[in-house]
Amino acid sequence: MYTAQDILNEKGTEVIHTHPESTVADALKIMLDKKIGAIVIKDGEDIVGIWTERDLMRNVVTEGFFSKTSKIKDYMSTDLKLAKHDDTILTLQDKFLGKRIRHLFIEKDGKIIGLISTGDVIKAIINEKTKEFEQLHAIVKFDYYEDWKFKRKKR
Repeated sequence: MYTAQDILNEKGTEVIHTHPESTVADALKIMLDKKIGAIVIKDGEDIVGIWTERDLMRNVVTEGFFSKTSKIKDYMSTDLKLAKHDDTILTLQDKFLGKRIRHLFIEKDGKIIGLISTGDVIKAIINEKTKEFEQLHAIVKFDYYEDWKFKRKKR
């Protein structure tokens, strides 16, 4: 079964980030350019938060929020949600559903090694089911049965 590490191996471990002093507009521009739904906030080499499309929806109605002047540090989520690199896709799915989130940081040996989204897990589930289907199809296809060449008894 696919694991978080398998997903990162396929998609890569590059994490798109900005710094806490960035404006929300700057962060949004990066997200739009990279076609991503979340951006990691790093202070030097340390991950200090994440800001997502959902955060934008919540923030846009906040009094005093102006994307061109508001700093990302004032609106980012700092409670980072983690999963282990060897968590299976079913465990990851449970974490996404249970925590009602769309992004998980992946941790290995106490270090964050990447970020995955619900879409990454759905893609992995589809890939796994496709492989299962292909294996089953190879077993039940008609040519397989024709090769048996068993004879029926006549009555």
